[in-house]
Amino acid sequence: MCALAPGPASAAPAPIPVVASTNVYGDVVERIGGDRVSVVSIINDPAQDPHSYEANTRTQLDLSRARVVVENGGGYDDFVGTMLRGTDNTSAKVINAVQTSGKSSGGDGELNEHVWYDLPTMGLLADRIAQTLATIAPADADVFEKNAEDFKDGLAELEQRTDRIEADHAGTPVAVTEPVPLYLTEACGLVNKTPAAFSEAVEEGDDVPPRVLAETLALFTDRSVRALVYNEQTTGAQTERVKAAAEDNGIPVVPVTETLPQGEDYLGWMGANITAIDRALDR
Repeated sequence: MCALAPGPASAAPAPIPVVASTNVYGDVVERIGGDRVSVVSIINDPAQDPHSYEANTRTQLDLSRARVVVENGGGYDDFVGTMLRGTDNTSAKVINAVQTSGKSSGGDGELNEHVWYDLPTMGLLADRIAQTLATIAPADADVFEKNAEDFKDGLAELEQRTDRIEADHAGTPVAVTEPVPLYLTEACGLVNKTPAAFSEAVEEGDDVPPRVLAETLALFTDRSVRALVYNEQTTGAQTERVKAAAEDNGIPVVPVTETLPQGEDYLGWMGANITAIDRALDR
């Protein structure tokens, strides 16, 4: 009796198409989804200013095919929702990082929307991504959950490091060019002394009033701060003057970005930011 020939191997399921507004969120999705996701990150150039991004037809095509969309929210990447509404894709599951964070406007009425610098938020987001992917591919739910737990273990190690910095340097005054890194500096126990009018003007792309610029520069000439945390992805003449003032007065400059540098993953990138802050404070 002849043995039956083996049947054709069952084809692997197609990866879940995901669109993320930046490569920060794209990387987190890849950590959790593994080879079960195919991720397009709209903003992925570390030299690009996310605030000046102009969406194109390729972006709209990617969004029209997405099963999952991950956006920051909070007014940071409104182009995602606008373009998604311009497609016929009404079934995409949208994950909003700001909404997931549970954060709301602070006492001054302003929300710091840069929640990817907030480690607890990224843990909540990891769970949300895992749960969302599981609704699409329930057979892989355990894999997504395990990957999210591994990612959160990495976050916990980073939080231990910020806790150690806080123990050593709580209350240390620092300056920033924009609100981008404030969740991280606050986790380290550092106190932002930058005039709000300065960082708000820079973030909005407006000119800083001369009086406010002078007040900011005095932080360095008077050596009132121990470090400058500098967003090198959105620079201009006034932020360059602030950076020069810090360097001229021997105050360490800690560069940060809004998107992942090439070849980095989220945990490694954030770990490098923490290391840079720690070294600056120890100088």
